Amino acid sequence: MEGRGVTAIIFDLDGTLVDSAPDIQAAANRMLKAERCKPLDLATITSFIGNGLPKLVERVMAARDLDPARHGYLTARVSGFYATASSELTVLYPGVRAALEHLYGEGHALGLCTNKPEEPARAILADFGLAHLFDAVIGGDTLEVKKPDAAPLRAAAEALGEARVIYVGDSEVDAATAKAAAVPFVLFTEGYRKSPITEIRHDVAFADFANLPALIAGLVAGGAAA
Repeated sequence: MEGRGVTAIIFDLDGTLVDSAPDIQAAANRMLKAERCKPLDLATITSFIGNGLPKLVERVMAARDLDPARHGYLTARVSGFYATASSELTVLYPGVRAALEHLYGEGHALGLCTNKPEEPARAILADFGLAHLFDAVIGGDTLEVKKPDAAPLRAAAEALGEARVIYVGDSEVDAATAKAAAVPFVLFTEGYRKSPITEIRHDVAFADFANLPALIAGLVAGGAAA
């Protein structure tokens, strides 16, 4: 695909564009209920997000002392539960839609690079009417590796056809991915990070999506995305 804009702006999904933890919690707790285990609270599930569904299920299983040998089966169960209701409780963070439309309207190529499996990631974009804004979607199962490996982010950039890339995410995993790919990182501070802002490598940080277009413009003007 030929690039359509000045810079490729690639986003993480969970904790960056959407607060999806309640739906992830619901799917995990449906599995735990079927296993006759006590549910996990939202804060605990949120702390497990970031390294992909298999790792999240591994953490859920450890929290309830479930047999690790059943990991594949229970991951499939959670995935199935989640696929049937991936957007019921999920919400866009305030200002996301306007910021994405602004960046797209300026000619930037938008992409998604998430550790969520590709199918539910695409479903969420469609459910919120955002799919048309994204010319590339790389999920946690699109390649053989996940973030923080640089390959998924690089694959998104290649699909967009842009030499200049900026990555926007909310977590330590996203920061490490941007570092591995040698691209600027914009940190959304209101997502699922586990560390203080000062301990996460970033070029700029923001708490309000209304401020994102100006931050992107500043990075582009300063040559940080070159």
